[in-house]
Amino acid sequence: MGIGASDELLGTFVPIAVYWLYSGLYLALDGVERLDVYRLHPREEEAAKNVVSRGTVVRGVLVQQAFQVAVSLTLFAVIGDESDIEQKQPSALVILLQFAIAMFVMDTWQYFMHRYMHINKFLYKHIHSKHHTLVVPYSFGALYNHPLEGLILDTIGGALSFLVSGMTPWTSIFFFSFATIKTVDDHCGLWLPGNILHALFNNNSAYHDIHHQLYGNKYNFSQPFFVIWDKILGTYMPYSIEHRKGGGFESRPVKLNIAEQTKTD
Repeated sequence: MGIGASDELLGTFVPIAVYWLYSGLYLALDGVERLDVYRLHPREEEAAKNVVSRGTVVRGVLVQQAFQVAVSLTLFAVIGDESDIEQKQPSALVILLQFAIAMFVMDTWQYFMHRYMHINKFLYKHIHSKHHTLVVPYSFGALYNHPLEGLILDTIGGALSFLVSGMTPWTSIFFFSFATIKTVDDHCGLWLPGNILHALFNNNSAYHDIHHQLYGNKYNFSQPFFVIWDKILGTYMPYSIEHRKGGGFESRPVKLNIAEQTKTD
């Protein structure tokens, strides 16, 4: 097996390993009760509001990842170089540009596909609502989707990002691993101090938590990197991080805060 083929296999399987390793880190943190002060929902809400078990979520994610593997290997087989010559890596500047292009392509694809799955009642009821059975998100539920949604949003979106950016299979290992970390972090359900991803991206666990609530179902579609399309197209719901009565944090829409203040005045 040539170097290129090895890179293609790594680009396919490393992000899956990263998904479970990073999710496992958050799962370990979830077991530390003193970190409950950083939760966006109290523990009891998960059992009360989520209608699927964690075991069901694990099985669902594994099914989606199996689809991703099949599509990725097929894509690499179609576009792969049969000459068995190692593909030369571009300069660091070009790689950064490819990252930026891939992030934009992925965000654009996922925003419009995600939003359409909310607009189309048939698709929402039969496809996308599966992800929203997790009203209280947690790390390894990030990719808990209907297999068709996983194919359209994640797998095809990832393939387009790879092809349009022109990145090499070696670069894709790092890009898709980073995208995986970002997606898991957005569903972690924690607002941890010092989280570098919260400092770098406005699209974060609190932002996406709004979308998982009933009042935010028509807002905050952007994922996984930026919020630009929500702001441009009027689907951005501003929010604030508030201390929740009883401990922990709460991601609260500004509109709700204003309404409550009006009632008390």
